[in-house]
Formats: sequence, C-alpha cells, structure tokens
Amino acid sequence: MLAAAGIASRRTVEAWIASGRIEVNGKPAHIGQRVGPRDRIRVDGRALAAQPATAAPRVLLYNKPAGEIVSAADPQGRPSVFERLPRVRGSRWIAVGRLDFNTSGLLVFTTSGELAARLMHPRYAIEREYAVRVQGALTEDHVRRLLRGVPLADGPARFDTLVDAGGQGANHWYRVTLREGRNREVRRMLEALGLRVSRLIRLRFGPMALPPGLKRGQWRELRTRGRGGASGAAAGRRPAVGACRVRVIGAGTRRRGCVSRCLDGPSLLESASDKRMGRVPIFCL
Repeated sequence: MLAAAGIASRRTVEAWIASGRIEVNGKPAHIGQRVGPRDRIRVDGRALAAQPATAAPRVLLYNKPAGEIVSAADPQGRPSVFERLPRVRGSRWIAVGRLDFNTSGLLVFTTSGELAARLMHPRYAIEREYAVRVQGALTEDHVRRLLRGVPLADGPARFDTLVDAGGQGANHWYRVTLREGRNREVRRMLEALGLRVSRLIRLRFGPMALPPGLKRGQWRELRTRGRGGASGAAAGRRPAVGACRVRVIGAGTRRRGCVSRCLDGPSLLESASDKRMGRVPIFCL
C-alpha cells in the first residue's frame, strides 16, 4: 500500500519493514501484510493515513530543461527537477524513468508507485521518442547499424525507427524511437559509432507527448476521472483546464469535450498485463 501510494519505492518499504520502522495497529509490520482504511500505520513513530486502493493517482508531464538532475538530493548541489513540482500531501512524486543532466524534454511523474513500476517495466516495452541533434550527418551504414543493433557494454541496443528531420550547417536532427530506457542509451549508441550528440530531447513516452506550448521548467497535470487538470511553472501557477467528459477510449484518440488527447491506461498497459493489477484510470491532457 505504501509503495502504491507513492510514499516510497517497494524496495525501500520492504527495507523499512525489515528494520522495524513500520508498525500496523501498534505491532511491527511484516512483508505482504494486508492493510485497510481503518488500520493505523506508523512510520518511525509518525502516523500515516491509509489511502484507499481506489484513489486515482496523480500524473504530471514536466518539460525538463538541460542542467537539472532527476534526483531529490545531489551532493554537488545541482538544481533538481523536484524543486519545480507542486507539493503533494501524504505522498510524493515518482519519476517514471530518468533523463540525464544534459538531456531535456518530457518527464512523467506520478504519485503511484504501482503505475510508475508498470510504465517502466521492460515487459511492457513502452515506446520512447527522442529528437537528437548530431554533428554531421548519418551515413547509410550508420542508419543500418543503428536499426539492426549496436553492441554496448550492457548488451546490444537498436532504434525501432530513425527519421531524418533535417538541419543546416554542421548539425543535423533525427527523430528516433526505442522501447527501453537504459542509462544514456541514445547517446551511447551514437557515440559507439563515433558520432557526437550536441542535443537530445525526449518528445514522447508511450502515448504521452510533450504538450505544445509547455515551456521548459513548467509542468502540466493530467486529468483523471474525478480530478481536474492543472498546469503551472516553478512559481506554482495553476490555471484550471476545461472539463473533460469522456469514457474509456483508445490511446491517443480525441473526443469532443476534451482539451487535448486522452490516455487510456488499460489500452496502454493491459495488452501484456498482469490482470491482478487491475485497470489504470483514464488520463486527459
């Protein structure tokens, strides 16, 4: 329950339980223990309100600038993406994957540890799309090798698609997609071929695309059924987004009454799903 509510990761919660930091109804908790809304939960002696399992998770889309780390704390004191996000009571924001310090673009955050785990799990092979600028242009041999597979230290990697997006002078843009999120994977693939990446932007994670007009350092909250959407900058500005009345529909489709496109969680995640995890709420931009 604590992991699903976004209090901490599943591994962290298990470590807390093993060290006796969590109590349920005055007794030490044990791994796999079931709890309900009436149970009294304490972490390090502090009371924690049990959250209903049916509570809709919150999801944010954030336009990360280069020069921010995807970590809540940094020994070097560099700016963190978490400093820009709105505060949540009784929960925390979990980053769905990471972008390195010099990469910008779409970052997805949620308060649901269960949803984050499903979006990141390799078994679902959720597609990521990037715009990448390299110095010089790719040759036919480069393209062929990038699509067939490039050997890396942690195993071969390849792009599913690679599209020439043009460019002038020494720099050239490409749009690429792949279905995994290894550390610095796009950069390492190109560097393995002797190419230098001068800019990298994530444009899309599954059907969730970087919203047009969302400036660097700003976020936009996706709407779930029963929750209004919002957007804002680091200062916390939260203008309301119009009402969206939709039923469950296919991922990425549009319906009247919705501000932008909708993400139907089940169609995204249940194609190869574990039915025990149930349905994921519908989200709208």
